[in-house]
Amino acid sequence: MNLSIVYTTQQTKFQAATYSGELDANLAKIARYGYNGVELAIRDPKLVDMMELEIILHKYNLIVPAIGTGQAWGEEGLSFTDPHPDIRKAAIQRIQSHIPIAEKLHAVVIIGLVRGILKPGISHPQAMDWLREALQQCTSAAKDYNVRLALEPINRYETSLINNVTQGMDLISEVNSDNFGLLLDTFHMNIEEPQIEESIQKCGKRIFHFHVADSNRWYPGGGHLDFGAIITSLRDTGYTGFISGEFLPYPDVDTAAQNCILHLQKVIQ
Repeated sequence: MNLSIVYTTQQTKFQAATYSGELDANLAKIARYGYNGVELAIRDPKLVDMMELEIILHKYNLIVPAIGTGQAWGEEGLSFTDPHPDIRKAAIQRIQSHIPIAEKLHAVVIIGLVRGILKPGISHPQAMDWLREALQQCTSAAKDYNVRLALEPINRYETSLINNVTQGMDLISEVNSDNFGLLLDTFHMNIEEPQIEESIQKCGKRIFHFHVADSNRWYPGGGHLDFGAIITSLRDTGYTGFISGEFLPYPDVDTAAQNCILHLQKVIQ
């Protein structure tokens, strides 16, 4: 299986973005450690020099399997479920602006916390209606570019909108678009899923991308999760995409990145 790690193109308050800043130097290290991909967290595509980025990706022979969009929520407050229609519209437009880049890079567009949270005075059914409508607009736009979108079930302490695999699979049925699937993340699954391996099997071909972090959100091998069993279950679904590290940069980012790939290479064999 192919291995990647998250790099954020703009400064962020989200610590688990792993790498940020010093584009050339950091991508050089990522490639040197043995990763063959880099997942790009992009808050706003207008702020990215795509020509420079593509040159450096080519220089280090790195593939971009996915584009993270969560910083639009974390830094700007954009979400599909905000009570204000202008903010919902801006969130949809922001995700749609990622689609041409995703086409160029052959990447999946990740829908993380840009889905939003349940804000005071808004009912859960209303928020879910807004979420479905936004996803339908974005998946429709993405089809023209042959781009897929992957929603990440996120644990209950960060949002009350789609926390687990069952809810995610139900949403897939409701959105009813073949270019819409799930991004599974082992950190969130450890909190929300009764049995991680069984939940992976339940998703089957709807797994479009896969994040790894250990039970404490450190690098794989830094907590108690059984990544051998997890990756075996993932492989059994027929998944052939990337396994992407998104974890806290502890004890420091380079040590974490190296420990991650060493651990995963052992259990993948």
